[in-house]
Amino acid sequence: MNAEETNLKGCWILEPDVFEDERGYFYEGFNVEKFKKATGFDFDVKQINQSRSSKGVLRGLHFQTGDKAQAKLVSCIEGEVLDVAVDLINDSPTFGEYSLVRLSAHNKKHFYIPKGMAHGFLVLTEHAKLMYQVDALYSKEHDSGIIYNDADISIPWGMQDDQIILSEKDKNLPTLKESKIDF
Repeated sequence: MNAEETNLKGCWILEPDVFEDERGYFYEGFNVEKFKKATGFDFDVKQINQSRSSKGVLRGLHFQTGDKAQAKLVSCIEGEVLDVAVDLINDSPTFGEYSLVRLSAHNKKHFYIPKGMAHGFLVLTEHAKLMYQVDALYSKEHDSGIIYNDADISIPWGMQDDQIILSEKDKNLPTLKESKIDF
């Protein structure tokens, strides 16, 4: 596995070793020992989520607060997405900065997003299916987010606002300045 830390401390892009032949391919989607060796982090999966979305759907930017904060390992198993993490750790030198990566079924990359970061993605293909492993169970009471087009963050989504499809919840998220963040 190849592992590269992004501009955000603790946020990693992982590329598994893929073994291909005339039958197809095989790779380990996650190996706790290889992950820890590559990143220095323990990652104890508590829940696995999967979503399927259409082109232009943007989900995010989401995070869990307090003791229900989640680290995530995100993979795209169908289609392609632009996946984004935003640093929300108050005393971090990269607070409010983002890291982005294209995840696809073709490139088989994974994006590790530690606790204290918001996560979102935009679907670039007709459909995309994401799988995310998390290290804490979901808690509705701790669910939070920031608006995807916050001018202070300025994420280059690469799609016009009128092409982006949002849930009602995501349309009404606060900006980073308006958020009450406890990381």
